[in-house]
Amino acid sequence: MYCTKKLSAEFPLVQNLIDIQETVWFNHKATSLEQGLPYVGLTVSDVNDASQRLQRFSRFIAGAFPETRPYNGLIESELRPLPAMHKALEQYFGQKLPGRLLLKMDSHLPVSGSVKARGGIYEVLKHAEQLALSAGMLAYDDDYSQLLTDEFRQFFGRYQIAVGSTGNLGMSIGIISAKLGFRVSVHMSADAREWKKNRLRSLGVEVVEHQDDYGKAVEQGREQAESDPNCFFIDDENSRDLFLGYAVAGERLKQQFDEQGITVDEDHPLFVYLPCGVGGGPGGIAFGLKLAFGDHVHCIFAEPTHSPCMLLGVYTGLHDNISVQELGIDNITAADGLAVGRASGFVGRAMERLLDGFYTLHDSEMYRLLQLLDQTEKIQLEPSALAGMAGPRHVVSSPEYLQQQQIDESRLKNATHLVWATGGGMVPEEEIQRYLNVQH
Repeated sequence: MYCTKKLSAEFPLVQNLIDIQETVWFNHKATSLEQGLPYVGLTVSDVNDASQRLQRFSRFIAGAFPETRPYNGLIESELRPLPAMHKALEQYFGQKLPGRLLLKMDSHLPVSGSVKARGGIYEVLKHAEQLALSAGMLAYDDDYSQLLTDEFRQFFGRYQIAVGSTGNLGMSIGIISAKLGFRVSVHMSADAREWKKNRLRSLGVEVVEHQDDYGKAVEQGREQAESDPNCFFIDDENSRDLFLGYAVAGERLKQQFDEQGITVDEDHPLFVYLPCGVGGGPGGIAFGLKLAFGDHVHCIFAEPTHSPCMLLGVYTGLHDNISVQELGIDNITAADGLAVGRASGFVGRAMERLLDGFYTLHDSEMYRLLQLLDQTEKIQLEPSALAGMAGPRHVVSSPEYLQQQQIDESRLKNATHLVWATGGGMVPEEEIQRYLNVQH
């Protein structure tokens, strides 16, 4: 346990976190891509390798999941302008928000309806490829749609996959693993939604429920894999493969921007607001964005006031050596995908020089923004996916940060604010209605 008085004296914002106050911190450790890149330990070629692997699997994916056929077997999401929400946010926050507002709809990614369809599915596909290559059943230049045959399903059925999750990662890994024929165990934390557990069970996935939080679910998944040589554990806290699966999003977004004529340069800055749980998803995406847009993209992480693990870890420099529970914060939030008490040490250390800032928001604010998005744009998301929607307000009302980034009034008018929607596409209608009826 840390002495909170001592920690708060050295890091004043820690007291705000302990008091469950909404908190904003712009990161003085942030530097250029050139200076920050060596600390990541991964390169452009690693991301290209991941991109090529997904391309090899595209015929398998198109065959297994017909909804991916419009994207030729790539798991990709729409980029949507939010003009009505933009106006509503200006009224709601009582301030002008110069620039344009867009939504990256990873909430509606094919296969599993959340951002986890990127990293989670990628890591399972990579593992399947390695097993099949090692067994002499597959070559890189083969047609990967053959993985849909009974022969491959029986082969993969000899192996098991385990993961610990608050919900969405378990969904993506459970769905793709079951489709390939793997036996799969998903260790779910206490805050995971019941419908997610039911959906996985309907696919033949073993769901192991834990009364503790996310950290315990991960620990149990790891222990299960250690006791079985044929069991592969997907480590949400430390996996470079998950991270790379998310990072491919950067080049894909750049292509969408090019198609829509959206410029990103010194005079047209891009601000991206990413909900953050353990950090793998937003960390990987931020890395990919930095590779795609360089220093003209500014990545900002959003967390619930009850689970500010990444802000705490990066701000204090303690990373995964401290948890929110050690400060007396309960880690209980309606944003189930973000209910993580201890941040990924790998992501925190790799990305701390490439992230512009962090902020927290109350659950009630996520619900208000969820309802506002439904009213203005008829888009339904789960609460955690709205965490990024408060971001433009913090950027616009932080003159010191804008000055530091050399973003003056004219550049701010040309800015693109991109909210990364992380989940909601598979939420049952009755659950959506419950979100929309929450009173504040």
